Amino acid sequence: MTRDPVVLAIDAGTGSARALAVALDGSVVARAGREWSHRAVAGHPGGTAFDTAANWALVAEAVREVVTALDGRPVAAVAASSMREGFVLYDGRGRELWACPNTDGRARGQAQRLVDEGAADRIFALGGDWVSITAPARLRWIAEEAPEVLAEARHFGMLSDWVVTRLTGEFTTDPTCGSSSALFDLSARSWSAELAGLVGIDPGILPPVLEGGEIAGRVTPDAADATGLPAGTPVVIGGADTQLALHGIGAVPGAPVVVGGTFWQTTALVDRPVIDPERRLRTLCHVEPGSWMVEGISFLSGLAMRWLRDVFFVDAVAARGPSGAFDVMEELAAAVPPGSNGLVAVLANAMQADAWHHAAPAFVGFDINDPERFGRGTFVRSVEEAAAWVVRAHLAILDELTAGAAGRSGELVFGGGSSGGRLWPQLIADATGRTVVTSTVAEATSYGAARLAAAAIGAELPPAGGGERRLAPEASAVAASDEAYRRWLAVYDAQVRATGAAGIDPLFTPPGGLHYRPARPTDREKKDTNG
Repeated sequence: MTRDPVVLAIDAGTGSARALAVALDGSVVARAGREWSHRAVAGHPGGTAFDTAANWALVAEAVREVVTALDGRPVAAVAASSMREGFVLYDGRGRELWACPNTDGRARGQAQRLVDEGAADRIFALGGDWVSITAPARLRWIAEEAPEVLAEARHFGMLSDWVVTRLTGEFTTDPTCGSSSALFDLSARSWSAELAGLVGIDPGILPPVLEGGEIAGRVTPDAADATGLPAGTPVVIGGADTQLALHGIGAVPGAPVVVGGTFWQTTALVDRPVIDPERRLRTLCHVEPGSWMVEGISFLSGLAMRWLRDVFFVDAVAARGPSGAFDVMEELAAAVPPGSNGLVAVLANAMQADAWHHAAPAFVGFDINDPERFGRGTFVRSVEEAAAWVVRAHLAILDELTAGAAGRSGELVFGGGSSGGRLWPQLIADATGRTVVTSTVAEATSYGAARLAAAAIGAELPPAGGGERRLAPEASAVAASDEAYRRWLAVYDAQVRATGAAGIDPLFTPPGGLHYRPARPTDREKKDTNG
């Protein structure tokens, strides 16, 4: 067996911990994962906690499984990635006091008060994100509901930082995850003493900021015992999941990227910290120094397809398996004309960070007297088209914010699990009028972390490739998509208002959100549509 070294990536995701060993030629040598969930916090609706003890045990199990599979092959360096927004507070001895994942929603009241005080405006202007699910409101919640925790806290870190701290005992952060706290000054790519003071925390608890690829420390004997990694192995700064996915596939400015998984992110890389004056999309630091990422998030687009599969395609799952069932679904959807015969799936709304109200999920416009035109394939196509409309809305805003730079190439890269479909990439091409280049690389986030680990030891992993297709928009479908997109905007506006009026639970309502403002085509898009 070859003794050539590998680099190891650890990803603390929303639903699981994963470990990935990558050879210095870019090939994946071993992988392992452990699923986890985040327990509800009793007495606090929407609250979820991150169990640091149990979840570290799962991380360590996954890493040990990979190390065992390497059978003595050396690990040259380790880097970590994680979900964004979640964070950990530690005491003076480095013990975890409090931790939450990105899904924690306890701080609704505190977020609203930040809005009422005008503090949310300043946070967005400096930090590029709203207070709905970021650290300022959560820290206010801790100060009010668990003041003894904040009094004892001596260190603060994001969840990827937590992995590094568990491995090395060092407290650090990087700009990609650190900026998701909304406590960063984006221009400085570092913590903002002003925002820390505004929230009411001691800036001294905020860790040093290192750029991705810098060495944070080395694996301690305790971490070596837990994971099987050799003590002294260099631990390298990684970062946030979406940014590392972009780094993994080698995204460049001028070609926007959609990362399609459970949630979808429509992103553009820029060379300055662009702040949306209308507070629609958010901005975070990207991996490379001097780079930032503007992002629109689509809620649960991938999950909606899985729901359809599990409820309406049980027969296909039994015959073809869970993955093969998606092929069956898209075969049926491909036979349906653009616009889904007028059926509109009401799922995710276009992002409006400070007023991001979603409707209750619904299907609008089907005819129960016409099962031939409104069969299962029509519902599948309507779900895929609904995701494509959100991508179109986000791309229009990205073009506006970047003076057209985000669409300069006329292409759109589509990565993540959803990009592996046969139909979905074509629908996005037709909805946006752009050529879609798919990148179906598995575990792009972990590969991006591995690239940083390799760089720290003087090696260079190439951007991940494989599975690429180029899908040009079809002229007749583009025209039909324009009409269907305008219908979706109107239906969604009506449905979100009806959801509120009827008191029905929406897909999502933002903590600290302002009054609902309907999504609309931007001035640029109106010009394009009207000629």
